[in-house]
Amino acid sequence: MVEDLVVTLAAAGSAGVVYLAMAARVVKQYERGVLFRLGRVAGEVRPPGLNLIIPFVDRLQKVNMQIVTLPIPAQEGITRDNVTVRVDAVVYFRVVDASSALIKVEDYKFAVSQMAQTSLRSIIGKSDLDDLLSNREKLNQGLELMIDSPAVGWGIQVDRVEIKDVSLPDTMKRSMARQAEADRERRARIINADAELQASKKLAEAAQQMSGTPAALQLRLLQTVMAVAAEKNSTLVLPIPVELLHFLERGGQPSLTEKPEKPEKPETEEQDREPAAHTDGGPHPG
Repeated sequence: MVEDLVVTLAAAGSAGVVYLAMAARVVKQYERGVLFRLGRVAGEVRPPGLNLIIPFVDRLQKVNMQIVTLPIPAQEGITRDNVTVRVDAVVYFRVVDASSALIKVEDYKFAVSQMAQTSLRSIIGKSDLDDLLSNREKLNQGLELMIDSPAVGWGIQVDRVEIKDVSLPDTMKRSMARQAEADRERRARIINADAELQASKKLAEAAQQMSGTPAALQLRLLQTVMAVAAEKNSTLVLPIPVELLHFLERGGQPSLTEKPEKPEKPETEEQDREPAAHTDGGPHPG
């Protein structure tokens, strides 16, 4: 009798252990469990920890609540200013409602991926090339809004969208490089011209200041000679006043009052002789 009781208790204990093993489900900290009882959602979302279900009746499906990093494949499109580009991006999203993510959409990751690709192509067509290259923050916000609007109904929250790279054709890269070089050269010329203008104004002021004092001009000339002679060279500097050069230039030009001599006409050795006429109109006797 005792032996039968022990065997019965052992069998019951074994059955209880097996049942507990089949009914126990462990939900991790970053997961939430959705319980389906005979195909229908039963109760609230199960929290992390040990959860018991009814074997062969209940099915507990776990949903990851961590932030998912989803890369968007490179999409090729034509911008608003007719430039062909290839743009790739990355989406950061997470599940906020485990029941909606399982019930309202078949595969929420695939759905978010397709929505992100479509939105990225739409953004490319609505933007200019300059916006894609320099104003990415605004485009990221617009892309995030386009993806997040339908994803809210799926229990998905889009945290951030980032455009990673914009690939341009080689011809466009060369054109942009030439444009940037021309712009830098233009700015350099403007800066040099501005510097020359400021220097000319300062030199004009200095010349006006020294014009009233000839000794100051002579001292400045001597300082220039000292600066040239400071180097160890064999250059000999002889300052010549500008007035002397003007005097020599005027001396070499012909005077305006002098008239050039007219060339004499060559005298002919023999002059043509014409027969003299008589008073009465007859020929002269020979």
